[in-house]
Amino acid sequence: MFNFSNYNPRNSKILLKNFLLKFFYKGFSLFKRLKKFVFRDLFRKKLWFRISVLCFVFLSVFYFLFVSPPFNFPVGRIIEIEEGATLKQVAELLEKNKVIKSSLMFSGIIDLFLKERGAIAGDYFFEERCTVFKIIWRTTSGIYGITPTKITFVEGSTIYDIADVIGKKFPKFDKREFIKIAQDEEGFLFPDTYYFLPNVTPQSVISTMKSNFNKRIEEISDKIDNFGKDIHEIVTMASLLEKEARTLNSKRMIAGILWKRIEIEMPLQVDAVFPYIIGKNTYQLSLDDLKVESPYNTYTNKGLPVGPIANPSLWSLLAAVTPIESDYLFYLSDEYGNMHYAVDFEQHKQNKRLYLY
Repeated sequence: MFNFSNYNPRNSKILLKNFLLKFFYKGFSLFKRLKKFVFRDLFRKKLWFRISVLCFVFLSVFYFLFVSPPFNFPVGRIIEIEEGATLKQVAELLEKNKVIKSSLMFSGIIDLFLKERGAIAGDYFFEERCTVFKIIWRTTSGIYGITPTKITFVEGSTIYDIADVIGKKFPKFDKREFIKIAQDEEGFLFPDTYYFLPNVTPQSVISTMKSNFNKRIEEISDKIDNFGKDIHEIVTMASLLEKEARTLNSKRMIAGILWKRIEIEMPLQVDAVFPYIIGKNTYQLSLDDLKVESPYNTYTNKGLPVGPIANPSLWSLLAAVTPIESDYLFYLSDEYGNMHYAVDFEQHKQNKRLYLY
């Protein structure tokens, strides 16, 4: 309990003074410590900020100079890495073709981290611009980025048709070279659906289509063997049938007529050869056109043309070796594709008046 009898105002002042001095001393000490901490923390923040800015600038410059794709990156092009090329040669090739900015960076990263793998030979297609890291990943993993394109050649396509179809899909395809080396393969390039890469070569197309022909013709090999004609004659006949009729039955009927004409040494007189010779169809032909000099002209030459005029379907090949025998020597197709047969020329002329004029 507070004892008022001992109360002395002077002593109270001294105690209050001492208390205030002690309070301010403690507060000042605390302020000094706080001040030191605050300024030290701010200094550190400024240092880290400066370091962060420097790092950002450094990394940005590094990315721009070595990692980012070149502005003239070969988008839509195919870059070929040849078999047996060294890492240095691959790096220089990629830098020369603007795929990467630095051959040293490319080869250096592979040397340090992927030495056991190295770049894999092949054709690489780039749909979009890629960083050097993605280029390294693709070339060391063999990710070529090329998607085969679906191409369908209709039955009866010629080598010229094939060249045009591929040329529309792949503008860089050498159509002239294809036509030049495919001349002797007409008829033996099987019309079908294929999947080709953008960098496909003329020779590769020919090899693929011819291989398919050899494979598909095995389905009727027994009938071919039993027919007694060589394969060149059969394919040539089938190419005529491909252009002359639509159904298997009508093809077989016409095959019987044409083989009979050959047997009796009567000209085949097949109009389907003229689009191949002069680019005119039946309805465009003149009498002078029928006399054009050509080993494919079935009006001026007896027997089969010198070679196929198109690449026939399996049905046409089958029809060529399974002809239907009949008394007919003539046939024609009306504007609707219906076939009309005749035993002699008089009946044939009557069919012309009825169904063509």
